[in-house]
Amino acid sequence: MGYQQKIYLASKSPRRRELLRQVGIDFEVLLLRDAAPRGPDVTEIVLPGELPDVYVARVTQEKAVAAWNAMLARHLPARPVLAADTTVVINQQILGKPADRDAAIAMLNQLAGNTHQVLTSIAVKYQHQLLQCTQRSEVTFASLSVAQIIAYCDTAEPYDKAGGYGIQGMAARFIEHISGSYSGIMGLPLFETCELLQSFKNS
Repeated sequence: MGYQQKIYLASKSPRRRELLRQVGIDFEVLLLRDAAPRGPDVTEIVLPGELPDVYVARVTQEKAVAAWNAMLARHLPARPVLAADTTVVINQQILGKPADRDAAIAMLNQLAGNTHQVLTSIAVKYQHQLLQCTQRSEVTFASLSVAQIIAYCDTAEPYDKAGGYGIQGMAARFIEHISGSYSGIMGLPLFETCELLQSFKNS
């Protein structure tokens, strides 16, 4: 049997919810503040000179701590908090979520015909303990025509995803090869998540 304790998921990603349900983890969504008037609980700004693996781990840890503090402030039942962050990296450049159609087209142009990395960091926070790991996968895109890129960017799919594409959606037809974790590329590496929760339970 897998992990049985109910957790909080500090993410608004429908893909992460779907993945947790897939492996039978009971959870409740605990959303962080991401708008005015006080601003977001966690900003996802890359610090000067920050390496991709350091960035994704830092942001994930900040999300886990912020969600734990939000749980306390809202007087919710104390449960482990799971946070995650995914970043797409090509040539050591971090590609976040595209702000608009032009940004999405530019990202797909970079990815087309190349191999990039997808880093997903996960963290579990409970009481004074925080456990974390980062999973790395590689994704190779086929060469894409301008028409293919524009047609894809005319859909809604690229705009809430790091790197401007979703492997589980229409962009699957662009991908020649992956190495690593399919669920990690989606945004939550299930093997590592289950292992982390189990380690947390047994620690």
